[in-house]
Amino acid sequence: MEEEKKQHHGLFSHHKDESGEKEEKHHKHMEHLGEFGAATAGAIALHEKHEAKKDPEHSHRHKIEEEIAAAAAVGSAGYSRHEHHDIKEAEKHQDHDKKNHHHF
Repeated sequence: MEEEKKQHHGLFSHHKDESGEKEEKHHKHMEHLGEFGAATAGAIALHEKHEAKKDPEHSHRHKIEEEIAAAAAVGSAGYSRHEHHDIKEAEKHQDHDKKNHHHF
């Protein structure tokens, strides 16, 4: 069925171009994964901070792990923001393509 749609896609076809929508969906999915990673790493950082107070014998190790988790949280949040920006860019391109679709 999909092949038939591709074969009949001609100059005057009114089939909706879904490639832009798929790109937006992909970036949105990746943005959510970045948010999840940031939240998870933040939770680990808080846990390690708690462990450093609870286990003074190994507090130095827990503090290092807390810093690593905090850095991962910041990185994941940055990645999520980057993907959010890509969603906006994909929307711009999709709107631009719709506006510049000329009919003879």
